[in-house]
Amino acid sequence: MKFKALFFIVFVYQFNFGQVETIINENQTPTEKFTYTQFDIAVPLKGNKNRGAYYSDGSRDDNWFVPDGLGAKFGYGVHYKKWIGLSANSGIDFYGSYKLVTVPVFTNLRISPRIGDESRITLQYGIGKSFAVGRGHLQGSYQKISIGLEFEGICLFIEGNNHGYTVGNSIDEVYSINLGFCLFSF
Repeated sequence: MKFKALFFIVFVYQFNFGQVETIINENQTPTEKFTYTQFDIAVPLKGNKNRGAYYSDGSRDDNWFVPDGLGAKFGYGVHYKKWIGLSANSGIDFYGSYKLVTVPVFTNLRISPRIGDESRITLQYGIGKSFAVGRGHLQGSYQKISIGLEFEGICLFIEGNNHGYTVGNSIDEVYSINLGFCLFSF
């Protein structure tokens, strides 16, 4: 008798569970993600010392600037409606004229007002520390400022940066003017 009663309770118990899906505020839009990632690739430029010189084939070198290396940076941060953002960044830069590899670690402030339906002007200012790789304890304060045009998460920019230290017998600090592009993921 106990077995039949237990079987009956378990059998009835199987039909008592059901799921009811309740939608609260169905016209409310989903919450927007407030974090973003940023990836930059930049080419440092330097003045062409050979401008106006002639090559062995008779052609003339008319370039004002020549590439001087390559840099890549990655950042992760928070933003408010893609308009203003704050991120932590790091990366690696190579400068051929200085024979130098650096690792900047910096905080980046980003201001991006909308100038069209799908476009923004992007201003960025970064400040932090720069470490030279393979140069002992060479480090300095890193600063960068850039301006660019952003279209749907892709930004073309021009940037100036300063690493805050000198290399070798140079009196000037390590600095560069860079052209590059940036990818934002919101």
